[in-house]
Amino acid sequence: MQKNDPDITLITADAPLAEATHGGRAKCLQRLVRLDLPVPRTIALSFNTVHAIASGELPDMARLLAPFGDAPLLCVRPSSQDPDWGGPGAVLNIGMNDARHAELADRIGERAAAILYRRFIQAYAIHVARLDPDIFEDLPDDPGQGVSQALRAYEDETEEPFPQDATVQLAEVLRSMARAWEGTTARLLRQAKGAPADAGLGLVVQELALGLGKGECGSGVMQLVDSQTGARQITGRYLSQSQGREALSGDSGALYLERDPRGPSLEELAPEAFAELKAYTARMRAQLHEEMQAEFTIEDGKLFILDGVRVARTARAAVSIAVALAEDGIITREEALMRVEPRALNELLHRQVDPEAPRDVLGRGVAASPGAASGRIVFTAAAAQAAAARDEPCVLVRRETSPEDIRGMHAAVAVLTERGGMTSHAAVIGRGIGLPCVVGASDIRFQTRKKQLTVPDGRVLKEGEVVTVDGTNGEVLAGTPRMLEPARDASFRTLMEWADANRDIAVRANADTPGDAELARTFKAQGIGLCRTEHMFFEDDRLTAMREMIFADSSEGRLASLELLLPIQRADFIDLFRIMQGQPVCIRLFDPPLHEFLPTDRAGHLQLAEALDLPLSNVERRVEALGEYNPMLGMRGVRLGITVPEIYEMQARAIFEATLEASREGEPVVPEIMIPLVSARREVELVKTRVDAVAAAVRNENGRDFAYRLGVMVETPRAALRAGEIAPLVAFLSYGTNDLTQMTYGLSRDDAGRFMSDYVKLGVYPEDPFHTLDTEGVGELLRIGADRARGANEDIVLSICGEHGGNPESIAFCRAAGFDYVSCSPFRVPVARLAAAQLALKDKIG
Repeated sequence: MQKNDPDITLITADAPLAEATHGGRAKCLQRLVRLDLPVPRTIALSFNTVHAIASGELPDMARLLAPFGDAPLLCVRPSSQDPDWGGPGAVLNIGMNDARHAELADRIGERAAAILYRRFIQAYAIHVARLDPDIFEDLPDDPGQGVSQALRAYEDETEEPFPQDATVQLAEVLRSMARAWEGTTARLLRQAKGAPADAGLGLVVQELALGLGKGECGSGVMQLVDSQTGARQITGRYLSQSQGREALSGDSGALYLERDPRGPSLEELAPEAFAELKAYTARMRAQLHEEMQAEFTIEDGKLFILDGVRVARTARAAVSIAVALAEDGIITREEALMRVEPRALNELLHRQVDPEAPRDVLGRGVAASPGAASGRIVFTAAAAQAAAARDEPCVLVRRETSPEDIRGMHAAVAVLTERGGMTSHAAVIGRGIGLPCVVGASDIRFQTRKKQLTVPDGRVLKEGEVVTVDGTNGEVLAGTPRMLEPARDASFRTLMEWADANRDIAVRANADTPGDAELARTFKAQGIGLCRTEHMFFEDDRLTAMREMIFADSSEGRLASLELLLPIQRADFIDLFRIMQGQPVCIRLFDPPLHEFLPTDRAGHLQLAEALDLPLSNVERRVEALGEYNPMLGMRGVRLGITVPEIYEMQARAIFEATLEASREGEPVVPEIMIPLVSARREVELVKTRVDAVAAAVRNENGRDFAYRLGVMVETPRAALRAGEIAPLVAFLSYGTNDLTQMTYGLSRDDAGRFMSDYVKLGVYPEDPFHTLDTEGVGELLRIGADRARGANEDIVLSICGEHGGNPESIAFCRAAGFDYVSCSPFRVPVARLAAAQLALKDKIG
């Protein structure tokens, strides 16, 4: 069935075309025409026309073909609204038939003409007639014989001759491409890339510029930047037919665009065409405000521009390109900021597996901490430390990590765990120290006693074998694939400076050690939003004293042990304050249950008994007594601080004495002290009284004054709901969204990874709430808490310091709720800075 359709549009400078009706490729070709580039004659078919074709309503084919004259050779390409949504493959050489084959043989030679015809027969048979590609497997190498045999194979399979009428050929190609787009498989694939279910497809029908003839002929692509780095250099490829490197024959020899040490380059073969091509590509860059790749052909020395597409680029190149376009005055700085995806910055901050490298995937899990590293498998923290002492890279493999594994994690180059999710111990620590980490790899069988892993395909990996952990993609790879190094170059620094000039919410870093604080400074964090002091107690010189304190039977005994820890803790805080140079440092008081500092096996108990000079039975009884059924909801945080007050008193003294010492140089330090796991006003009153008393004692002992701010880490739903009662007692509330999410959902963040992917697939949750802040449920608690806190204390400072703090979606919520800052792992600070700037710019644009 045929009907006249007004949506057949010859692409001219003033033709009525739009991306929303004809797709991106059609609109880009119009822009090239407006730039006066030598684009072959092209017709655009609208989304509506293509949808009608899929339903069996063909446009007026005579009208469509009229602009191309008699016996045209054509190609048809897809034109979707977003190029990332894909589309059916292009079909070339439409119009080839017996007569055209003979005519072309006289003009460009029998071999080239036969190859064109044979390729069209095969493409038409496979993509239009839907024949099995195997029927062409045994075609002879001789192109002429190949054409005859391909025609016979087509006729044998379809029981009709190969169509010779260009109108019929084009009609069937259009119908096939339109129906392929509307098929179920194609729809699901593009929906997975973010396309709406009813996304339309346009088609462009273009006169074919063969790049074949008696003079210099060929085809290729050119761009003015390197796709990997964004560096300014001409890159691309050119296949010269006239130099005996036939683009049609499958010869892989690509000539350089510029001077080629292996032979003549395009610059030498066709200097005028090369100069034009450079000028046209530069014009595209300047006028289209983008780095473009030009697809071209040269026919008897004459240049044709077939298409222009946005240059493919890595994250590093994206930053470099955006900054260069802004510095050249082609786009504004604000536009440059909006062109870089914040999460893509992870690729610049960590080593990555080269996307072009072969990948032998052993298993998959949750991509918990970005970056990639290769090393030998080890199964214990002690083995990791031993490997590091030998300067041997290792991957720490554990069912799940615990605070006892901290030293092993610092020694390893990557971590792999069987259990856990985005906020599990391994994930949080990995992101904090920039360690590639894959957690929840439950498809791999962990046999820790045998010190081996069995992967889904049956391969067994033993301790000492080399694997690569790709924490960016959540994959475990065999061997050592090629890597790309981090790239925190001048373009990156420039982009970050522009981001800071535009954002309106502060970004701090979670930092537990001087090394973390140095990273925070490197990434221009505006202070430390969370310093978890418990991590400081796992070093060898502190752990024994900590365990002595745990085993003490009286307050005096605990004080004696803590007296040993006081100077060490004080030195830690002095280092942090000096590194941060007057910027705010928020120190969370001791949080974890005490049993985390005790060994879990008999060998460890025996070693501890020897260290403390106690009977083994005493040690075992004490360990058993400290055990809890649900330690994350047990004796930890403020509950421990109230029932064993000596710990918080020692920490407060260490903070205040460090404050005085660090304030001797530079600006006065004003520490922030945060009480964890609060659920009641009275808890805050009790701790505040003791902290204020320690502050008064330190002032009297030293004869010097200092200021400090006391706050609460809101991690329980009750604290959020009763924030109005708590706020008058404190200077700030910082929402610990990791635990708050866990308690709101009643989910263990360490175990949720086992079923979370199924829940997301089934639509129970839109996203993993430990990965993306639940703005409806947890978010409502944050809003209630913020409103009630401000109602009781208008000067109170509000923030979030969970891992959500580095997510663009969470930052958008915090800005809307009027929070003062977000805090996240040091390596996520640049992501947060850019995301905050983009959100501020979107608000300005409206």
